[in-house]
Amino acid sequence: MLNYKHLHYFWVAAKQGGVVRASERLHITPQTISGQIRLLEEHFGGALFQKVGRKLELTDVGRMVLSYADEIFSLGDELEDAMRSNSFKRPQPLRVGVADVVPKSIAYRLLAPALQLADPIRMICKENSLSDLLAELALHRLDIVIADAPVPAGIGIRGFNHALGECGLSFVAVPKLASELRNNFPSSLNGAPLLIPSEISVTHMRLQQWFDKQHIYPNVVGEFDDSALMKAFGQAGVGVFVVPTAIANEIIAQYGVELVGATDEISEQFFAISTERRLSNPAVIAITETAREWLD
Repeated sequence: MLNYKHLHYFWVAAKQGGVVRASERLHITPQTISGQIRLLEEHFGGALFQKVGRKLELTDVGRMVLSYADEIFSLGDELEDAMRSNSFKRPQPLRVGVADVVPKSIAYRLLAPALQLADPIRMICKENSLSDLLAELALHRLDIVIADAPVPAGIGIRGFNHALGECGLSFVAVPKLASELRNNFPSSLNGAPLLIPSEISVTHMRLQQWFDKQHIYPNVVGEFDDSALMKAFGQAGVGVFVVPTAIANEIIAQYGVELVGATDEISEQFFAISTERRLSNPAVIAITETAREWLD
């Protein structure tokens, strides 16, 4: 049977970055913590830490054990909070994966309705590549994945796509650059400095196809996995950048940029992916229904 005291010592050591810091936190000797961790490793049959130079780093087994320990001790903290507040209605966890290409503003707008339900939930969000999130979904470690594309064909993971909606694409830039390019859009983008999502985003391919169709050849000065980083470069005046039209006004206000132009010929699509063909989780239903009202 698992010894939770040993697991706790390991968890603190992993969180604190080493045995010495864990001993300071727990007010016990480093030798005691090291001994308890060794017993835990014997129980699991594998090393949890490995030495890299003068530092300790988690092994693959250690990272897996840590992910479970996070959930176990998070529940313990939740129990203590509930008892202190005399709240006996436990929030239900909603474990959400957000594909790293989905803009943060879009993700928030899609997920916010789940927090408005009468029955409280505890939202646990993870951001990663779509393939990694689908792997966790298949292991039932996530309830839903928010993505800009359906489950890829041939991936070998069973998942059901629930279309949330789509919107066009807007091009924005700092005021000086926007005023230079606004007239004669989109032809004005020919040769203009442009910031676009990287190839991991389906928008990248759709943009390239649209430019080829329009015979427009912008000067792509940057490609970004992270949409927030792309916006930071755009805010600094490096080039025009693209955002989903559904949040264009929000981005304009937040980053002090202006609209260059917009098109509905390029669409940003969003999906909720689950292991259920027919959704039953009230929080997930709230997310999908509200999204379909918000997005065209």
